[in-house]
Amino acid sequence: MSEPTTQWHREAQTAALQVAFGVAAELHAQARLEGGAPALPDPDQVAQALDLARRVLFAEIYSGARPCAEGLAGCCHELYERMVRLLVAEWTAVPGREIGQRGEMYATHGGDSAAVAASAHETALSMLEALPGLRDALEADVQAALDGDPAARSRAEIILCYPGFYAIATHRLAHVLWLAGAPLVARMMAEHAHHRTGIDMHPGATIGPALFVDHGTGVVIGETAVLGARCRLYQGVTLGARSIPKGDAMRTRKRHPTLEDEVTIYANATILGGDVVIGKGAIIGGNTWITSSVPPGARMRIDVAARVAEAVVMIPDGAQPE
Repeated sequence: MSEPTTQWHREAQTAALQVAFGVAAELHAQARLEGGAPALPDPDQVAQALDLARRVLFAEIYSGARPCAEGLAGCCHELYERMVRLLVAEWTAVPGREIGQRGEMYATHGGDSAAVAASAHETALSMLEALPGLRDALEADVQAALDGDPAARSRAEIILCYPGFYAIATHRLAHVLWLAGAPLVARMMAEHAHHRTGIDMHPGATIGPALFVDHGTGVVIGETAVLGARCRLYQGVTLGARSIPKGDAMRTRKRHPTLEDEVTIYANATILGGDVVIGKGAIIGGNTWITSSVPPGARMRIDVAARVAEAVVMIPDGAQPE
């Protein structure tokens, strides 16, 4: 896709979002929901909201080469309404009981339905306003996949086919909601992507630009993990926490590792602990187990030959192994 064409798409999306903002502002002024809200957010509605978000973020992929602004605005309008209902459902069913990754309590509305509705409208509008920035971030993720995978043939292939990109795109949207105080809807989005791709990214994790997750099945990224720019993860990687005692004390602490920029972690490596920092440019080999920090530029790997030698036990002729 040429740069002028890409610029046209971006301008069309911006125009569509502006139209949607006008429609949403009218709904916000009305400050009411038709038919009420369900007791809890509906997983099917969450999946449909994610589908709408993808169609807005990559309209040229999902809606033809030159999407019309009215079509994009319609998608934005529907996405806005679905998000309002999901947020009202969450904040009505579980008001003020969720704890953020830094320990703060999410805002409670004290059972005030008008306050819940107003906050839902404002948060849904903020999410729409965040979409152009998310689009830019996802373009960097697409480019990272093109640069990192020789099998990748096009942007469309990555956007439509790569499970790693699907999980990253879902995470970036869910993270916006997590920070906005909607942890249940954010987690439901993450679990939808987990179910579809086998990649488990907690919406609280902080993920820098241009992340590439290759293959992806079995990747786990914990709530307080921090990933810098241009990191690469392969299938089966775990960025996890050590076993912790019961209680809420650890909920407010960093429990998962930090990756600085340009870290590569190969398949089935496990890195545990909130005090663990993997330095810039480090490469972590497959099947490694790491519970302490790694300096920048280091190369960590298992010496397979030494491990095999240690595992071999000589058994005399005729003897039975224990």
